[in-house]
Amino acid sequence: MDTRPLLSLHWFLPTGGDSRDVLPGVDSHARQPDHGYLAQIAQACDQLGFEGVLTPCGTGCEDAWVATAALLPLTQRLKFLVAFRPTLLTPTLAAQMASTYQRMSGGRLLVNIVTGAEPSELARFGVWEDKATRYERTGEFLAIMQRAWEAEPVDYTGTHYRVAGATTRVPPDPVPRIYFGGASDDAERVAAEHVDVYLAWGEPPDMVKPRVARMRALAKAHGRALTFGIRFHVIARPTADEAWAVADSLLAGMSPEAIAAAQADFAATQSVGQARMAALHGGDPERLTVYPNVWAGIGLVRGGVGTALVGSYAEVADRIAEYRELGFDEFILSGYPHLEEAYWFGEGVMPILRERGLLAPLPSGSGSVFSFR
Repeated sequence: MDTRPLLSLHWFLPTGGDSRDVLPGVDSHARQPDHGYLAQIAQACDQLGFEGVLTPCGTGCEDAWVATAALLPLTQRLKFLVAFRPTLLTPTLAAQMASTYQRMSGGRLLVNIVTGAEPSELARFGVWEDKATRYERTGEFLAIMQRAWEAEPVDYTGTHYRVAGATTRVPPDPVPRIYFGGASDDAERVAAEHVDVYLAWGEPPDMVKPRVARMRALAKAHGRALTFGIRFHVIARPTADEAWAVADSLLAGMSPEAIAAAQADFAATQSVGQARMAALHGGDPERLTVYPNVWAGIGLVRGGVGTALVGSYAEVADRIAEYRELGFDEFILSGYPHLEEAYWFGEGVMPILRERGLLAPLPSGSGSVFSFR
């Protein structure tokens, strides 16, 4: 008997803009991340049965707290995985914001802690600390924030923070799950000690399997157990040929100049995860299928996760089931454009996962408004 938890499937909220092309603004169908468009995506995900949507952070995006709070009255069950950088808030203020959000949303907040970023992005916010220091700070930040969510005020003195009586008006109920990703040694240590869901980018099984084993051991040393999540783009269609045709069209929209510029940026990155993504293909368009139904083409021009699950509905369901067997219970997915691809996946792949007993039944009252099949 399978005693593993059912899958948790999340989508992505493109608060930096959306497009039929990997690079927003390149094609003639670019979409601004205004309230109306983000509402369409959030409502579609709510109806299709996604658990939540990840909202990114950074100067290229609308603010995650504000953008998602505006969508709460327009959705019923959907949770919002709000990303923020711990260097930009005090831990007690973050605890207060999250606690308030949790009450105002009826318990629909999830928290994504983002420590890593390129120096140019951090400099915009006045952050000049080196990477090791930022991860040290993140560990202290999480320790204070988590204890501030408890009933009794907490005092804390560390290298980076000193607080007295840290608390919130009322503890959040439920306490938000904390999501966190990072492939460096420093990131893994923080995750093992503090977070609930450790995230990986979509790498082939032989790359992620050792990470899962290592992180389980690190967490166990702290008397803890982690849930594992993985981040992929997805292109799912009734047939494999249809799906790969879409991948080919995305690739055709990437100019050699855009590929070269992106690869130069990736070569200079401080991110271990980004370096691992770039190494999958080395900038070579002939090396993009890195595992059955795992395509690295998006990573030719896009930073962050650069791989997509590509195939028929059944093939994509097979790959998700395979990664689940590796230990991943949560999947954060996205596609271009995000509205249409949410329907392709939600109406094509999710029913198969439900039929296999891997995904909870569609909540009562849910249902798609229209179909792209």
